[in-house]
Amino acid sequence: MDAELVVQDDISSNRNASSASRPALYISIILGAALAACAYKLRTDGIFACQAVGYTSDRYLSYCHNSGYGDYEHGAFWFDLEPSIRNFAANAEVLFLGSSRMQLALSTRATADWFSSSSARYYLMGFGYNENTDLARELLLKFKPKAKVYVVNIERFFDRTVTVPAGAVMRDPAAKGRYEVKRLWQLVHRPICQSLPMICGDQYVIFRSRETGAFSVAGLGQFKGAAVSYNQSVDQAAVQNEAAIGKEFLSELPVKRECIILTTVPYPQTKVAAVNALAKALGMKLVWPEVDQLQTFDGSHLDRPSAERWSRAFLQAAAPQIRKCLADSRESRP
Repeated sequence: MDAELVVQDDISSNRNASSASRPALYISIILGAALAACAYKLRTDGIFACQAVGYTSDRYLSYCHNSGYGDYEHGAFWFDLEPSIRNFAANAEVLFLGSSRMQLALSTRATADWFSSSSARYYLMGFGYNENTDLARELLLKFKPKAKVYVVNIERFFDRTVTVPAGAVMRDPAAKGRYEVKRLWQLVHRPICQSLPMICGDQYVIFRSRETGAFSVAGLGQFKGAAVSYNQSVDQAAVQNEAAIGKEFLSELPVKRECIILTTVPYPQTKVAAVNALAKALGMKLVWPEVDQLQTFDGSHLDRPSAERWSRAFLQAAAPQIRKCLADSRESRP
């Protein structure tokens, strides 16, 4: 009888232990599944969808091509999340304004070498999302740049349409917190993806120089290139509307009119006639070198070889104007 009681007690104890362990097992399974789902989302729809190849002491991640991370550069500038960029932009002698087309066309060795040989500081302050005067004006007011020359990529720039990221940083009270989180994710992303690149994706990613604003890109395999071509059509109503905005914006730049250089970066179906008409309506000349056989990597932005050739030609064409303005400003210093 005693032996039977012992056996029954053992069976009862095992049942109780098994029952007690089930909630812990379920919790472990749920937590494991949640962690796996979180890791999968970060890998496919977050910063880990992009590689970390472009980080340096000078470069931060500006954009990762997915809806979970996307834009960082707008918040970095607006909220001073990368504090040194304000100093570099404000103290540049030549300040470039425009879109990502301008950014990629001038983020070249040819540009860096030209300014180095001229002992001049430059800054590329263009943005993705076809950014325009709406954000540029506000950033110029915040940064108070000391530039002696402004170069403006005018195609689609003289526009007051508020882009999604510009609207977020300027008007959404919660935006600063979201962009601060994006900055913190870079502190995790960089060591993990540099040490274990195989666990991170290969989405299109842009890294940006704090010192010059220049872009460095990776993950281009998902795009299909196209040759640069030209469109001779002109929408006169659009030209007049852009000219009105342009005259107001350019009048606010604190330099002589001859120290404002207008250009446009070519792409497939470049509206060259419309842009020339816009420059004429502004009473200014378009500095636009004709370079043959240019290619884009995605149907919009010049690929690296084409950007090197175009930026070299542009700076050669703009050199007399830039050098004269810089020389005049230096001679006028007390």
